[in-house]
Amino acid sequence: MILKINEIYHSIQGESSFTGLPCIFIRLTYCNLRCSYCDSEYTFYEGTDMSIDEILNKIKKYSCKLVEVTGGEPLFQKNCIELLQKLVDLDYKVLLETSGSLTIKDVPKEVINIIDFKCPSSNMKKKNLWENINYLKPDDEVKFVIGNREDYDWAKNKIKKYNLTNTCKVLMSPTYKEIEPGMITKWILEDNLNIRFQVQLHKEIWPEEERGV
Repeated sequence: MILKINEIYHSIQGESSFTGLPCIFIRLTYCNLRCSYCDSEYTFYEGTDMSIDEILNKIKKYSCKLVEVTGGEPLFQKNCIELLQKLVDLDYKVLLETSGSLTIKDVPKEVINIIDFKCPSSNMKKKNLWENINYLKPDDEVKFVIGNREDYDWAKNKIKKYNLTNTCKVLMSPTYKEIEPGMITKWILEDNLNIRFQVQLHKEIWPEEERGV
């Protein structure tokens, strides 16, 4: 079982309900989307072929049981599912960061899916695979990255249409340096949305970092 791996590293989780926790990141190469605000274009093609055993041996050196499999789009590689299952079998707490453009149907039930459905300003909203909502579990998370008022209103309508706040955890975050975060929190409070607001903590800690981390 071979996967093309862009990077593996130990850092602080910058997003999701796990923000602030130490986490091992396994970043897979390739992505089927081209979002307007992408901060990880280096993942489109850069990577090294690694077996699942090699990946597991590499992460053993970190004294950490929280792992996120991310990309790019990790589900673009078919062996991602096998990697996720192996991590679960080794008693890691596993997060999967995915765009929601590919099915999560076969993702192991123990894995926490973090689906980043694409808002209009991403120019990729047509790629959202809404049937993924049928596979969401209460511990899963849906994230909307907000760049303007249109994005916010669009996301708010999707939250209502799909009853997301009663299905899983829902998060909103600002597109980095594109919108004042306080604007989004103002709208959330005005609409009394029962969601979690977040910023990309890693970009506050390491603002000079060129890569998405």
